Amino acid sequence: MGKHKTLGNEKHTIFIDTIPIKREQFNEKRECYVRLSNRRFPQFMFRLDGYFKKRGWLDKIFSNRILFWKRPTYKVTPRHKLYRLYVSEFHSHETSLHHLIQELKGASSKDKLELIISSNGGSIQEGRKFYNIIQDKFYDRVVAYLDNHGYSMGAVLFCMASKRVVYPYSNLMFHNYKGSAVGKGGEIVAKMEHFDKLNTKFRHDIVVKQGFLTEEEYKHLLIGQDFWMETEEMCQRGIATHVKVQGKEITAEAYLEQLKG
Repeated sequence: MGKHKTLGNEKHTIFIDTIPIKREQFNEKRECYVRLSNRRFPQFMFRLDGYFKKRGWLDKIFSNRILFWKRPTYKVTPRHKLYRLYVSEFHSHETSLHHLIQELKGASSKDKLELIISSNGGSIQEGRKFYNIIQDKFYDRVVAYLDNHGYSMGAVLFCMASKRVVYPYSNLMFHNYKGSAVGKGGEIVAKMEHFDKLNTKFRHDIVVKQGFLTEEEYKHLLIGQDFWMETEEMCQRGIATHVKVQGKEITAEAYLEQLKG
């Protein structure tokens, strides 16, 4: 682990680590990638494999073999920053939230974001700011951990991640937003109609389009029904992609199989 930096406000905290380059080789027996050995022969094979790949015609000639030697499969993770964001309530002071967003705005296309969520929810406007930064800087490179719960906006944020990890006693809740408005009668009506349309579409695109709630369930949500879910249901609906259990991270499908046994 390289350089470490911490930045936070009264509701959220970011830990930033610089991760050095990592070279891994697929282990056939263990059926997973393991760190590449520093011994001369593995390092030579790794460099040779890279030489072939840079020259496409050589790569095609040798395919996956060199004489009688089967070429190993390698995976290289480039040097990057890992932003680990601990998420609490969505009620940050605007100026302190600016510092977090500014830090995330500096991310490169190789950097990754982890969301550690334990949230009762809060401001949808603040939640949309996190949605925007994910779309802008971390698209398809976000892992979310539901540790321990995500309600309301916390649940929606969890659904924004490309990989979503829960624990055996994590829990989630979707419900309709609540709010208020002041002003002259016409202004109140226009403002509420605008925000209702915006917020309804925003949550629909994240939750319903991914299949986490059905259209019929979402209609019930809009008129006041709350949807509470524990780990098993989150796995069944596809909300959770992985589960941390007994020191291991397994797929949601494998976890459901374990429950059957």
